[in-house]
Parts: sequence; structure tokens; C-alpha cells
Amino acid sequence: MSIFNRHCVALQILIIVFALLSSGCAPIPRPTGAESAVRPFTIGAIPDQDPEKLQRLYGKLADYLSAELGVPVVYKPVTDYTASVTAFSIGDLDMVWFGGLTGVQARLQTPGAEAIVQRDIDANFHSVFIANVASGLTPFEDISGLTQLKGHTFTFGSESSTSGRLMPQYFLSLAGVKLEDFKGELGFSGSHDATIKLVEAGAYEAGALNEQVWNSRVASGEVDTEKVIVLWRTPAYYDYHWVIRQDVEERFGEGFIGRVRDAFLKLDANVPEHKEILDLFGAERFIPTESANYAQIEAVAREIGKIK
Repeated sequence: MSIFNRHCVALQILIIVFALLSSGCAPIPRPTGAESAVRPFTIGAIPDQDPEKLQRLYGKLADYLSAELGVPVVYKPVTDYTASVTAFSIGDLDMVWFGGLTGVQARLQTPGAEAIVQRDIDANFHSVFIANVASGLTPFEDISGLTQLKGHTFTFGSESSTSGRLMPQYFLSLAGVKLEDFKGELGFSGSHDATIKLVEAGAYEAGALNEQVWNSRVASGEVDTEKVIVLWRTPAYYDYHWVIRQDVEERFGEGFIGRVRDAFLKLDANVPEHKEILDLFGAERFIPTESANYAQIEAVAREIGKIK
């Protein structure tokens, strides 16, 4: 073979090798538009009830919101009330189902965050004081009856709960009952379900919790009403609501917050899939709300030292 032919063969081999290498190393096309990777819209909630109940509720809600908003939505549980506020303020959670107090705390720590919707029952929410029948405590209709609790053991729910601590403590103070007036060490059960069980078992003679949870557990037969009774229902106040971060519009587009609000307002008890979600929330529907509605909660929290 001549030198010229050998050079031609070598050149052809180089061309083939180069083509193969180019083909193997070609960059993989990146998805664009709707196919591009987007950090999910992450929702959370204060852990005020049994974790299994919460997982079922917010799992279904996440699926519904994902379908309505056209973006991936995930539910991320937290360990306690304080953790929900922290996770929201640092951006680990984009939107959280807060109680009145935690919602105020979260907004104060997160510039631009806003309350957008609440259940129909949250504009006129109540706590109930309950007691173990063996305590000798009896139901009453006037706030002054709270003085009966002096000298008895007592538990709140979470330290940061609006319906299980903040407002009950506020009404106790209006009745002239101080925390030092209770017998022994004051309890903080951590959740409304736990408060019911502790009082029912006699670990505490009395306690306070969210009326909606109480009614739900009684209706489902989870409370032994021969052992635990309601002493008093508080006056109404604003409580639970969804709070959303302003920066979600940078990720999901202008108007996204309005779309989230509309998705909640769209929930209809006449639609079976929607009714399941509303029933789990213990509501007939969601209604618009705004941060100003929680001014009383903030004032009470400052008064008892929960907000400095």
C-alpha cells in the first residue's frame, strides 16, 4: 500500500473515531418550559392532631392542589408548632396551615407573607374546657365558673396552640385565674387529641382544647363521655388559616397566590372528591381571610408574653 493510501485510510479512521466520540459525548437535551425541573410547592401544617390523620388529610389536599395548579405539590410534616414557624420563615415550607398564634408569629418573621383563606368555622372559633368526671368539676355557663379550676391539675395542648393554650389562658386571666392557681405542674400535652386522652385517663383533672377536634372525636366515638365532660365553651375568636410566602410568585409566576386562593374557594361539598377533603378539615367550605383578622390574636399573645 502506498504512503498516500495509508494516509487516506488513517484519515478515514480518525474521522470515524471523531464522529463516534462526538456522538457519545453530545450533551443530553435539557427539558424546557413545563418539563423543566421545578422545586415542588411545599405545604405544611401545625401538628395539632394525630399524625396519621394529618398525613391522610394533607396527602389528599396535595393531590388536589397539584391538579388544580398544574405544579407538583408535596406535604412535608413537622415535629412541633415551633418547627412549622421556623420551616416557613426559612423557606422550607411555601404555605402552612397555622393556628391564629403561629400564623401571626410566622408572618412577623417572614416579610410579605399573607393569610389567604380559612374554613367557614374559623371566623367564629371556640375552645372548650373539659374535665374528668371524677374531678368533681361541673359545667357552667359564665366565664366566672373558671374559678372552679383553682386547686385542680390542668393541661393545655401545645405551648403555641391558639385554641389549646393562648385563648384558654386569656379567658382564664379574665376570670382571675392565674397559672399558679392550678395544682401541681401545669401540663402541655402537645396536641388536642392528647389533651382529651390525658383528661379522660385522669392524668389531669381538666384541660382545654379546640372545639372542632372535640366535636369530631365525640362524633366518631373516640371519647368516653362517661369519663370526660365539657365544662364551658369560650366566646368566639379567629383561628386557623393558610399563610403563604410572597416569593412563590417568583417560582410559579405572577398571580400564583390568587390561583392558590381560588383552588381553596373552589372546593365544593357537592363534589364527592372535594367533600372528602372538606370533611377531613371539618368544614363546609373555605372563605377568604386577611392578616388583619388576627389583630386580636396578636394583641392577646403580646399581653401574655407569647410575642415580644
